[in-house]
Amino acid sequence: MFGLGALVCVGMMLPETAVAQSQTPQRPVAKKAAPAKVTVKVPKSSERGVADLTKDGRPNVISHAAIVFDQATGRPLFAKNAEMIVPIASITKLMTAMIVLEAKQNLDEPVMIDSADIDTLKNSRSRLPVGTAFRREDLMRLALMASDNRAASALGRTYPGGMSAAVEAMNAKAQSIGLQSTHFVDPTGLAPGNVASAQDLAMMVAEASKHPQIREFSTAPELFVTLPNSKHTMGFNNTNALVKSQGWNIGVSKTGFINEAGKCLVMQAVIGNNPVIIVLMDSWGKLTRIGDANRVKKWIESGKYALVQTNQLASPLMPSAAVLKPAI
Repeated sequence: MFGLGALVCVGMMLPETAVAQSQTPQRPVAKKAAPAKVTVKVPKSSERGVADLTKDGRPNVISHAAIVFDQATGRPLFAKNAEMIVPIASITKLMTAMIVLEAKQNLDEPVMIDSADIDTLKNSRSRLPVGTAFRREDLMRLALMASDNRAASALGRTYPGGMSAAVEAMNAKAQSIGLQSTHFVDPTGLAPGNVASAQDLAMMVAEASKHPQIREFSTAPELFVTLPNSKHTMGFNNTNALVKSQGWNIGVSKTGFINEAGKCLVMQAVIGNNPVIIVLMDSWGKLTRIGDANRVKKWIESGKYALVQTNQLASPLMPSAAVLKPAI
């Protein structure tokens, strides 16, 4: 398997495979691959005029449901409607990536984008042309980093046993790691029937952080894809602008949006030398989920979270904090 620095062309029995290149520390790569030239820009200030803290000293989180989870202690630092079951949109793609990796499918195998991968539910757009072949690894990169729905659909469609088997595996994986409020109906997150609580998503992100590929692919700032026929190169940006910020040390990232879910953001990050998981669900402002994340970060760095004492924060989410220990 090759790193983000270079992705090789694959011929096999399918048409010439699209080539993707992205920004990452370089590893040994195939001779045909070429490093991408990437310009990283730090995102602008996310919000103005919103207080960092509420009157009771908590982070002023605007998102409708949220949780901030301390992986070192196994306890939540902050919770807001954390047990409410809500649509999770493209946060779903973390589970899609997990089942593909755990099925040990060949990541170098070419997978062709099919007409069945076109979104007819929400009519979302994709720049991945039908009839173009990509390595399975490339599709995972595009699904996690750029949240491309055709890429995620192709991953589910080519799962052993097909789409229905993929969804079944996603739900089985959720049950195996104790996600009691989580249910999946498709691998993209376009269907509002993909639901979970913020508390469940904290555990799902912790599980996803055990996979090096998910950590690497989901936090890549940019990815360039060269189509084989036209040789046209397309650039894709990470849907989470915070991965480009020098002030953040992010290990796992995923955004999501459908009307039913609002704007969502989940991250595993190291803040003040402590590994934490941040889950922000149902945020409707254009930049509110980014603002919420920055307010949480400031709150943790200030140490003021230690002053918050409520019954809601008294118990760990899981019996052992070691289960949620990050693999970073």
